[in-house]
Amino acid sequence: MKTNDPNEIKSVVREKYGALALQSGSCCGPTNCCGDGSIDTSPGEYPQLEGYLPDADLGLGCGLPTTFADIKDGEVVVDLGSGAGNDVFVARRLVGENGFVVGVDMTEEMINRANDNKAKMGYQNVEFRLGEIENLPVTQNFADVIISNCVLNLVPDKKRAFAEIARVLKPGGRFSISDLVVTGPLPEGVRSATALYIGCIAGASTTAAYLRHISDVGLERVTIESSKKVELPEEVLKNYASESEVKQFLDSGTEVLSITVTGYKPR
Repeated sequence: MKTNDPNEIKSVVREKYGALALQSGSCCGPTNCCGDGSIDTSPGEYPQLEGYLPDADLGLGCGLPTTFADIKDGEVVVDLGSGAGNDVFVARRLVGENGFVVGVDMTEEMINRANDNKAKMGYQNVEFRLGEIENLPVTQNFADVIISNCVLNLVPDKKRAFAEIARVLKPGGRFSISDLVVTGPLPEGVRSATALYIGCIAGASTTAAYLRHISDVGLERVTIESSKKVELPEEVLKNYASESEVKQFLDSGTEVLSITVTGYKPR
């Protein structure tokens, strides 16, 4: 399916992620269920992180945002697009008993699965809320830290998403976001393919546009902490774009990058 309609994109994303939440186990590995299934963006280091819960890892991330978030004991953390709770539980280990972690996801099935995982862990200072990133169910100046992992590319209005991040952060608060960006234009067939939205590829902004969305809402001291190229197999691209579009893309040298970006809200 190809569309640029924001409501239709959200509907497809909600449906697909709802189905993933109902699957048993994780979808990591050679049968990775992110996007087309032939594009694997998930990092492999999660099992080494304290607080990691295998049942919460659906293989849907593209980075390790908690690694760069400098989360401290007692802080309040909000995870945007929290899924089954993978990064929430890692963050909970870092904030300890005195902190608080909120996960926000727009898919009811994901919220239910995350709450099941929370019950296994017995955490009292973790909460999962149903809501959209462009209209977060969180009060102003609430969080010391906001994290997100390969989710903002599923949001059609990214500037609105970053405006919400600025609203929810406390003055002096910080964010650490892992996401996908492109260094140049994608073929129209790929850019408008909602099937690839599920793997974040079609929704990827250029690096310059992504950083501009952040600065436009007043967030500052923005730093790209890590950057890694994501391979797009030619045979996968041909499922969504014409042969001439694919050739133009490959000849252009445009790359898809997995990045982790940090920054601060002014005091």
